[in-house]
Amino acid sequence: MKNILTTVFTAVFASLVTLAAYTYFNEDSRILQVDETTKPAFVNYVADRSATMAPFDFTAAAEKATPAVVHITSVQQSASASRGDEQIPEFFRDFFGDQFRRSPQQQRPRTGAGSGVIISSDGYIVSNNHVIDDADELTVVLVDNRSYSAKVVGTDPTTDLALIKIDEEDLPYLSFANSDQVKIGEWVLAAGNPFSYLNSTVTAGIVSAKGRSINILQNQYAIESFIQTDAAVNPGNSGGALVDIDGNLIGINTAIASQTGSYVGYSFAVPSNIAKKVVEDLKEYGTVQRGFLGVEIVGINARVADEFDLDVNQGVLVRNVVEGGSAEEAGIEEGDIIMQVDEKKILRNSDLLSYIGRKRPGDNVSVTINRDGKEKTFDMTLKTREGQTTLVRAQRGEMFDRLGAEFMELSDEKREEFDLAGGVEVSRVYPGILRQEGIQNGFIITRIDNQPIRSINDLEEALEDKEGGMLIEGIYPDDPEDPQFYGLGLK
Repeated sequence: MKNILTTVFTAVFASLVTLAAYTYFNEDSRILQVDETTKPAFVNYVADRSATMAPFDFTAAAEKATPAVVHITSVQQSASASRGDEQIPEFFRDFFGDQFRRSPQQQRPRTGAGSGVIISSDGYIVSNNHVIDDADELTVVLVDNRSYSAKVVGTDPTTDLALIKIDEEDLPYLSFANSDQVKIGEWVLAAGNPFSYLNSTVTAGIVSAKGRSINILQNQYAIESFIQTDAAVNPGNSGGALVDIDGNLIGINTAIASQTGSYVGYSFAVPSNIAKKVVEDLKEYGTVQRGFLGVEIVGINARVADEFDLDVNQGVLVRNVVEGGSAEEAGIEEGDIIMQVDEKKILRNSDLLSYIGRKRPGDNVSVTINRDGKEKTFDMTLKTREGQTTLVRAQRGEMFDRLGAEFMELSDEKREEFDLAGGVEVSRVYPGILRQEGIQNGFIITRIDNQPIRSINDLEEALEDKEGGMLIEGIYPDDPEDPQFYGLGLK
């Protein structure tokens, strides 16, 4: 009898414990709240709450970042890219006749918006190229609602970055920090203007990954090595700041991973070390100075290793060596596996692209490769895509401001390819007359008002003190047999 009572008592007690536990963990919203009465004995608590909360206090970072983040509005007055025969305005028909083409004008202006980061007290602002691309007018609004017209200093589609400037002094700004020191798991803050009307918004998250490539930049020479975070970034945040817990600028917010167009989990920022180099080049040279190894590469993973019968699962495989490039001259061969550049370990494509992307033509690098299981190191000097080691300075000044473009003299290779005595290539089109008339990047100017244009000097002389109308003749590389004519009205 005693044994039976003991068994019953044990069963009842176990049932009560089970019921109590079930009730405790399932009531309300199933959130376990720990307070002073439910502290587990093994948890150590610090009496000073500020000491434990400091790492999660973003107020200092927000106070530093938000005054330096601006709202950018872009207006596109005309179509940017149509070529073909159109209705000729009466003014140009009378002035030149019917021998030119002009792109159609849009019926209504198109507007866009994004964010930017002030990076100097005298008004330089970095943003995304896609925020200001194709714009005829740019307006910058500061956190205190002051508004300014902005001009484009330069752009770099390969990193989706742009540098613009407003005329103002003593502005709050953020300095570039060393993004190489950013660690996965550390807290970060995103500052920007989501949805174009929620100005000065900050969101927090952690660094989820580094060196991420998501194939979003549609450019043959794109450099993608994004900082991935789970800080909420939405349309309008593009070009805004990604800062660390101390408010240091570690990235420029660029993209989100989304099937809806709004934030659903991850966002991506261009690392500050890449942005810093791009900005320095645009300020000093007007164009980005980029050195190239002269190789075509593929990242190594398990599938690639199996396909090419490789003994490694990391690194970058050289698929092709460009003739006359730095790699070929140094002795690198097809099938080599790039393992390291200088002191930088190369685990994936983005590692190599990011590191070389910070170098200029003429810079020396040391490349370590794996060839048939043996390591070899090659020293080389980086070159431009055209095989040069000299830096190129974009032609700027009054001509740039007037026409809204950068120009470069035609290379020997292109002169030979298109059988031209010379010419001037439109390397980049910005807001201005050329864009309004539909002239695109890559257009080669061969004549102005029937006068041959073989060099930058010829172009400057043709434009000197030019007023009224002007006829530009040239070709596009994709259809050199079809000459194009544009009539421009100059003020």
